[in-house]
Amino acid sequence: MPRSIWKGAISFGLVHIPVGLVSATSKQGVDFDWLDKRSMDPVGYKRINKVTGKEITSENIVKGVQYEKGRYVVLSDEEIRAAHPEATQTIDIFSFVERSAIPLQNIDTPYYLSPERRGEKVYALLREALRQSDKVALARVVLHTRQYLTALMPLEDALVLVKLRWPAEVRGLATLELGPTVTKPNLAKSELEMARRLIEDMAGDWQPEEYRDQFQEQIMDLVEEKAQKGKIHEVEAVSGEAETRRSADVIDLTELLKRSLSERGAEAKGKGKSDDDEQDKPAAPKRRAPRKQAR
Repeated sequence: MPRSIWKGAISFGLVHIPVGLVSATSKQGVDFDWLDKRSMDPVGYKRINKVTGKEITSENIVKGVQYEKGRYVVLSDEEIRAAHPEATQTIDIFSFVERSAIPLQNIDTPYYLSPERRGEKVYALLREALRQSDKVALARVVLHTRQYLTALMPLEDALVLVKLRWPAEVRGLATLELGPTVTKPNLAKSELEMARRLIEDMAGDWQPEEYRDQFQEQIMDLVEEKAQKGKIHEVEAVSGEAETRRSADVIDLTELLKRSLSERGAEAKGKGKSDDDEQDKPAAPKRRAPRKQAR
């Protein structure tokens, strides 16, 4: 089984399910690394001043966000670190929605969730509860200092976590500016019938073993051919540091579910009172929306 890239816990109510995050995909494309043809040393990217064309050192580089065209606000590393969300090592579920409610364009990257020790039973319980209710869980999780919106859903015997794009990142269909020829087409019945017949004639089963990247196969065949002829160059490898991870413990599930439901009931009863109290509070100052960067 592939190594977990993150370990933590699924959290909803008072329930914590220890899990590991395993990538559901693997990169299969061809990577062309830059090498110095004289020495076969790896070649990196230079830091170049785009105005002077001169290379500059890292201590002379600061980070800025474009506020308006040609005008930047500079932020220090300390300010940026302070803005990072706290890494709680939990996948915090905040709502359950219908599977069909998540738009296709919001779906990003899938990951498998594997149960850690002592978490198998509650893992299975959440999977089956989601399956029978035909719901998915919306959750937030912090990975590598960045917060993501995610959806947890059952897949056969497992749970899958799918990264979702934030709504602000998704362009609406209005961007296409589709005209009435597309939105309200005048299609003849015979045309539709022929199109449907063509689809039916080409219909088949999902056969993933037949879907291959032909460019990658040809490149790797060429690499193998040249390697067999001894045309191989030694390049010094660059290794990365291993990431430290933490896990979580599980406590009595039945008791936590009861307490979670009790707390939800208490919140519902006290909601009316809370709403009245909120009306007496002064309104919070509105935050200025950040300007979009110029493309």
